[in-house]
Amino acid sequence: MTTRTRFILGTAIAVSVGMSAGAQSMDELDSAAKAEGLLSTIALPHSWCGYGDVIAGFKAKYPDISVNELNPDAGSADELEAIRANKDNTGPQAPDVLDVGFAFGPQAKDEGLTQPYKVATWDTIPGDAKDADGHWYGDYYGVLSFVVNTDLVENVPQDWDDLLKPEHANSVALAGDPRASNQAILAVMAAGLAKGGEAGTGSGEAGLAFFKALNAAGNFVPVIGKAGTIAQGATPIVIAWDYNGLAWRDSLEGNPPLEVVVPKSGVVAGVYVQAISAYAPQPNAAKLWMEYLYSDEGQLGWLKGYCHPIRFNDLAAKGAIPQELLDALPPAAAYEKAVFPTLDQQAGNKEAVTGGWDSVVGANVQ
Repeated sequence: MTTRTRFILGTAIAVSVGMSAGAQSMDELDSAAKAEGLLSTIALPHSWCGYGDVIAGFKAKYPDISVNELNPDAGSADELEAIRANKDNTGPQAPDVLDVGFAFGPQAKDEGLTQPYKVATWDTIPGDAKDADGHWYGDYYGVLSFVVNTDLVENVPQDWDDLLKPEHANSVALAGDPRASNQAILAVMAAGLAKGGEAGTGSGEAGLAFFKALNAAGNFVPVIGKAGTIAQGATPIVIAWDYNGLAWRDSLEGNPPLEVVVPKSGVVAGVYVQAISAYAPQPNAAKLWMEYLYSDEGQLGWLKGYCHPIRFNDLAAKGAIPQELLDALPPAAAYEKAVFPTLDQQAGNKEAVTGGWDSVVGANVQ
């Protein structure tokens, strides 16, 4: 079988002890998780990264564990707030696990909101995509793209400046609130990079200036864009992760037809990370969930959802990736200009965007 190799982040692999469960074997973890009988997730829309099938796969493998899906449309900041708000709550409203943007992982650790755990495949996760102590670890990545309803948009935008054209009046939306959503915060960064801003505070400020101009032109729609709003015509163009756009395209089945465009400039790749809540009511089920996600089966489940899993290089080296999954992704050339912002760059950008959106852009996205 032939495969096209795509390289992610760095290639340095940290040496570790594998599972941090210590004397706890997988059989013991399995039994303890089954005794808990429940796993509470949060912010996992079924169309996001193939999570619908991933969750179904986990349920099929562990039928004794029910999955309680909290607030599927929450943003990364909402996830952290859910942990803070439920520290003393052992009921079903307390999330066991998180899936948040890269910059939110260290924040959660610093606040004491996570607990360390290293999955069995820990050594195959790139060293620059995980916390050395196991508090958070990269899971997948995508690039920001334009998702376009071609029934309503005659000239499909190919780059950021195209979004400012008068023909796109009342057409352009973000796929989240830029004051809380990692996807939207990095979309502002991407626009800022395209306008010449330096990654970090500079990209945030330049991105805010771009969206200020977009809003002043009457092109920005302060509605959180998703498949439904695109199909209804409320947001004919949505700036979203490529994997979300591709999943929306599939779900709509051509009604309306969607085109997913990776812009010519300002291509930002966003890594998301997994973590276990420090206050998880079901810590063993949370650990078992992580083991499933970082197994070959779980990683390929994300790839089926058009996300590049964090263990992509390891899977490719083993010849474990079916060619049809590679063929379903956009051409590798679309990713050649992708920028992987560092944690410091993301933190600077995030501070600029969340702190300045209201005063600079003034559009209440909801």
